[in-house]
Amino acid sequence: MKHIVFLIVVFTLLLTACSPNKPPVNQPSTTSAPGVTDSPTIGGEFDINDWDNVLASAKGQTVNWYIWGGSDGINSFVDTVYGQALKEHYGITLNRVPLADTVDAVNQVLSEKQAGKDPGAVDLIWINGENFFTLKQADLLYRDWAQKLPNSKYVNWENPAINLDFGNPVDNMESPWSSAQFQFIYDSARLNEDELPRSYADLKNWACTHPGRFTYIAPGPGGFLGTRFVKGALYELSGGAEQWQKFEPATWEKWSPELWNYLNELKPCLWREGETYPKDESELVNLFANNEVDFSMTNDITGAGRWIADGRVPETARAFVFDHYMIGDFNYVAIPYNAPNKAAALVLANLLLEPEFQAAQILPENGFGLGYAIDVNRVRDEAAQSVLKAAAAKLGDAATPASDLARSLVGDAAAEYQNLIEQDWLEFVLQD
Repeated sequence: MKHIVFLIVVFTLLLTACSPNKPPVNQPSTTSAPGVTDSPTIGGEFDINDWDNVLASAKGQTVNWYIWGGSDGINSFVDTVYGQALKEHYGITLNRVPLADTVDAVNQVLSEKQAGKDPGAVDLIWINGENFFTLKQADLLYRDWAQKLPNSKYVNWENPAINLDFGNPVDNMESPWSSAQFQFIYDSARLNEDELPRSYADLKNWACTHPGRFTYIAPGPGGFLGTRFVKGALYELSGGAEQWQKFEPATWEKWSPELWNYLNELKPCLWREGETYPKDESELVNLFANNEVDFSMTNDITGAGRWIADGRVPETARAFVFDHYMIGDFNYVAIPYNAPNKAAALVLANLLLEPEFQAAQILPENGFGLGYAIDVNRVRDEAAQSVLKAAAAKLGDAATPASDLARSLVGDAAAEYQNLIEQDWLEFVLQD
């Protein structure tokens, strides 16, 4: 019955449009924060290993979700879709608490800890990166829950892109909600799909066979996609992404010369022979749209769709990925140690991973345009598969197939490599 109701909701979303706004973008601790135990039964309220018990405990609760509030589209989607589903099917009331910045929720929990306030005010936070690490280091997160959600079966927890949050182990303290992943864009009116390079080695061969028809964004401030492109090359040259999840100066010293050699061998084949590079995505899109180069880059789940909708690129533009080393990152939800309504927070976190709602959130007209948190290849239910296919069809041919994204996904490198790549690229490539 649940799937039928969700299907009705999501098919409605696929047929109607909401506000078209876009969103921004170790070992487990052995000590317990106040109110946290290592027992599966929390304060006698529920048994996290018994989902029916969690649902029963959550009924009648209000879940206070602290979430970035800068997008009217996201706000509307959360209030109406998630709010309605929680109320009608679980007896839970959703209270969305809008934030100007996620650090405000982090500071709220930190101040509650200092004041000895347990329970606190926050049940769930939309979070990732440094904000997650701050709460984890302070031992202020509810532990050992993310992989106990029924819908966690759809998450590829083995992939470091998911089990590491910008290099920090998730350690079952947060559950993914959405993602963004590096992709290329080409024009199907100029190139056939079978001509596309599918690796960095292929790309260098293609570029030197078609001199001047490829370039990439300069790594550095504003050049996030360029940095991500260079990291992917480093992964391929060194034979894998895993060794880059933790900062090791010796590993960098071994492989960075290979990286600069690759990029310098590529350089004379680039647009303007690599004497200059576009500084950001918009400049590269202009080169692509003006037919000066044959590829652009994006991090958007819609692929070329956003630029087509803006009239910047032709309707024949398409997105694609290499077979490997397409870097992605995820954002998550986490539950504070002193959350007053943990059971309701668990139900909401599980709902976010429903394939039907994952399908709806990728559509820009629903105010999202966020990538999948789940691996769509793990969805076996035919009804859910149908909804995922309907959403993909609505994105159209301009988007990279979700199965290709999942197969090529790797996580980002440890944060320390960011500055090394950006600074050394200036010295050893741009100024070489």
